[in-house]
Amino acid sequence: MTLLADARSLAPDLVRLRRELHRRPETGLQLPRTQEAVLRELDGLGLEVRTGRALTSVVAVLRGSAGGAPAGAAGPGHPGGPVAAAPAVLLRADLDALPLRERTGLAHVSRVPDAMHACGHDLHAAMLVGAARLLAERRHRLAGDVVLMFQPGEEGHDGARLMLEEGLLDASGRRPVAAYALHATTGGPLGTFANRAGPALAGSAGLTVTLRGTGGHSAWPQAARDPIPALCETVIALQSAVTRSFDPFEPVVLGVGVLRAGTQANIIPGTAGFEATLRAMTDRALARLRDLAVRTCRGVAAAHGLEVDIEYAEGYPATLNDAGEAAFVGAVVAELHGPERFTAGERPAMVSDDIGRVLAEVPGVMTSLGALPPGLDPALAAPNHSPQAVFDDAVIPDGAALLAELALRRLGAERGAGPSAAGIACPR
Repeated sequence: MTLLADARSLAPDLVRLRRELHRRPETGLQLPRTQEAVLRELDGLGLEVRTGRALTSVVAVLRGSAGGAPAGAAGPGHPGGPVAAAPAVLLRADLDALPLRERTGLAHVSRVPDAMHACGHDLHAAMLVGAARLLAERRHRLAGDVVLMFQPGEEGHDGARLMLEEGLLDASGRRPVAAYALHATTGGPLGTFANRAGPALAGSAGLTVTLRGTGGHSAWPQAARDPIPALCETVIALQSAVTRSFDPFEPVVLGVGVLRAGTQANIIPGTAGFEATLRAMTDRALARLRDLAVRTCRGVAAAHGLEVDIEYAEGYPATLNDAGEAAFVGAVVAELHGPERFTAGERPAMVSDDIGRVLAEVPGVMTSLGALPPGLDPALAAPNHSPQAVFDDAVIPDGAALLAELALRRLGAERGAGPSAAGIACPR
């Protein structure tokens, strides 16, 4: 049986797992039920498993038994040149959900109030479990080890940083030579993979602003210092400032997602505030955006006679895909699933992901996978992070097969052969 056929035979189990996770989503760094499900699914595969201390992560090492590659030998079909004997490869899936109330009407709709897998992380977990099963059956063909990274806290909690601090990259006894991750999206045709070399996802930061005035009765605004008009003006001024300060061809985003002000219509509050996200493709642009935002907030506050408190929180670094690894993934997708299933992305995306922390340490690539159900238009469908976002389970075995095949190829499954050599068949 080929690897792809084997992956598709796992589809019922993997879909069952995905829907189980979807029905009981957990947010943040502590995902005890999700961790329990992952550990259950990995049991019996002969993996070395450890769990996190600061978060409910799972790191599982699958030891290959094909023997180490000769020292100084190049990984088969890999563009990066010589690698050390018995290398390791890292495969990552994020696990956490979002604080949203689901509005999809699916049969497996979330049963947890105000929590939803609206970004496809439940699919990612099922794909990586599937890859683990495929690779466990083929460990005799792995001239090295596979590190399976099941990560909580991607959605703004920096779980990747915590896993790195807890020794993720040393889990197998050697640092990985490559790292691969897949991300489901409703923004592309079903089953289509895409990546790009270089900057792929934006770096991000957070801004929390509180304007401080003097409260009072709405009937006597002259006796108060109302922060609400200043709040509104600040939000508008920030949008104008960005468009007048950055080159249109330099991608930056400043988006306000939270407004806070007042308790009743006839009360002027003493404070008002907002929270914003800042995004850019370079550290320099993100620093300029921060300085612009701070200067604008202070200027508007001063014009209204208000005080202002500004908190700036660094977020995730930009995700930089290694050029060689991006090409390698594209070649493997083309052979495994067909050349029509891969697209080399022209532009980076302004979303952020803490996989960028891993790729700053290990050459690798984040690849997107279109998971929009058939019959829906990607341009009109509810996007990731929408309470109406829906993802098609059909992509799960294809994603699992790709992750497994990348590890097999990178670790010598077809010794001395490139991605297009010897076919894709993987005997059991």
